Amino acid sequence: MPLCTWPKAGVIAAAVVLAATTAANAAPASASASTSASASVPSAPRAAAAVTLRYDDSRAGGWEAAVAAGVASWNANVDNVKLVEAAPGTRAEIVIVATTGWPQATLGPVRPGRQVRVELGSQAVAQGYDKTRIAAHELGHSLGLPDTKPGPCSQLMSGSSAGTACANAVPNATEQARVESAYAGGVASIAPADGRILVDAP
Repeated sequence: MPLCTWPKAGVIAAAVVLAATTAANAAPASASASTSASASVPSAPRAAAAVTLRYDDSRAGGWEAAVAAGVASWNANVDNVKLVEAAPGTRAEIVIVATTGWPQATLGPVRPGRQVRVELGSQAVAQGYDKTRIAAHELGHSLGLPDTKPGPCSQLMSGSSAGTACANAVPNATEQARVESAYAGGVASIAPADGRILVDAP
């Protein structure tokens, strides 16, 4: 190789080494910048967990199937609150008992740790009203829904005013939205229960 080409070769080799070194040093810096940039981006706010309310139907003899169906209806149609059966010996937020009178319940919304009462009265059944609709309706009171009487069968909270032929036990969209709103922000945001006793006689 002629001597005049050696300096060119040396310059090219030095340039290649310099470029490689610069790239190697720049890579961690840009990765580090990218990591710190992603670390500084705030994460999206987490949705509040569903509020869990326990119910005790150990004194609701003869109504167990209706209570289970009413609970299933609410759990299938709202997300912000879930009803679960209380373990034996534990305190429940919703105490359900069978009585001989008209169905009645404490108006909620009930908070975890507090307590409301639901009475499932056989007088309504004797008059021809549907047991599952009664149970779901009274649970609706516990979740904060007042009566909407008179009203159509499509409104769960229309209760006895819909007539004995009505067996609808599913809350409509408005009723679902009101319960979702009551429990939307988790436990801290739930307003105190109203505390009134609502009797569901015709």
